[in-house]
Amino acid sequence: MNTTLIGRRRLLGAGLAAASLPLFDFGPAMAQQPNSIRMMWWGGDERARRTNGAIALFKEANPEVTIESESMGWDDYWARLATQVAGGNAPDFIQMDYRYMVEYARRGAIRPLDEYLGKELQIADFGQVNLDSCSVDGKLYGGNVGINAFAVFSDSAAWEEAGLEAPSYDTTWDEFSAKCAAFTAGNTRTRMRATADGSGQEGLFEVWLRTQGKALFHPDGTLGYDAADAGRWFAYWADLRKSKGCVAADVQALYKNSPETSPLVVGRAATDFVWSNGFESYQKLVAAELSLVGAPVLEGGEPGQYLKPSQMFSISETSESPVQTARLINFLINEPAGAKILGLDRGVPASPKIREAIKPDLSEAGRKVVDFISKVTPQVGPLPPSPPQGAGEVNALLIRISQEVGFDVSTPEQGGVNLVDEAAAILRRT
Repeated sequence: MNTTLIGRRRLLGAGLAAASLPLFDFGPAMAQQPNSIRMMWWGGDERARRTNGAIALFKEANPEVTIESESMGWDDYWARLATQVAGGNAPDFIQMDYRYMVEYARRGAIRPLDEYLGKELQIADFGQVNLDSCSVDGKLYGGNVGINAFAVFSDSAAWEEAGLEAPSYDTTWDEFSAKCAAFTAGNTRTRMRATADGSGQEGLFEVWLRTQGKALFHPDGTLGYDAADAGRWFAYWADLRKSKGCVAADVQALYKNSPETSPLVVGRAATDFVWSNGFESYQKLVAAELSLVGAPVLEGGEPGQYLKPSQMFSISETSESPVQTARLINFLINEPAGAKILGLDRGVPASPKIREAIKPDLSEAGRKVVDFISKVTPQVGPLPPSPPQGAGEVNALLIRISQEVGFDVSTPEQGGVNLVDEAAAILRRT
């Protein structure tokens, strides 16, 4: 239990560091040569392999540019980035998430990219929707790396062995719960449950809320749900734990937001919930053939899914090599040579010409992702507003409270009250 508690504190600390950024003091920064780029991103081993391969190819064509890069898991990334930004030593090249874009843009940590459009950044064919999704207050702050949607990944063979079909695009929330309970009765894999515990998954929680006409956040930055909503969410997963339809709390607590630690990958669940860009990485780690479909739907409800920029590439305000960094961004997202190496690890490319260019080189898993985006598109609603300052801390809070409910430290109802009270306080403070 102590290990779990340490993990919770560490995760919450990362969220606090990322979401509660100070007013930045940008001087003095570490000395840097104009042709030197320092870059940082989050992700697993497969993303590192692909990204480093693309960097090597860029350096072959641009030998005058030196590039230092580092990667780490999501949990560590935001705390490290916040520390470096606050110390005036931010990397030139920053992998940015839609969740944090507004915070970093409005606090002056990343620079507008409009001056590079049509020059170093040739991304006009991305379309206005995909440019707007990476903009704040009318200015572009990131290059859209790919289009993404929340998905359900399944080991279909495990479901078939249990005498059931894996979740489909039209599976409702009630049907999903019933399926998972039925999986337990027919399952012969003693260590496996039907599904990972999704109660701490912000993306899944958001889809569930949207089907009911609710939201994570209102456009004014306040919470888009109340304590009763959150309590019902935690109760849904508490019932699944009781039926042994989802993994136990101690198993879920080992997940560190990386493919390698997913309950699906380690053989403890037949289903997990992940943004679609992660599918190829998961498939490489699982011997069984995986499938992906949209998140559960609500019969008669509103669309829960939406398409979002999976990530974006941004440039720090303190960079002394912004032009070179913009060229590197363009190489990765808008030149076939770089984009082919990145593949779909960060999402389906926003550029139609790049999609066509990479198609012949896609794996079967890659083609499934492109097919998924096509199939889920009719079920999507509008892109939600950019998360407010403090959203990262609220995400860490959701994970912590979901674990507290999972370990029976609090009831689902109390967990709902705690989530809303503490989240509202965070948003007022930030």
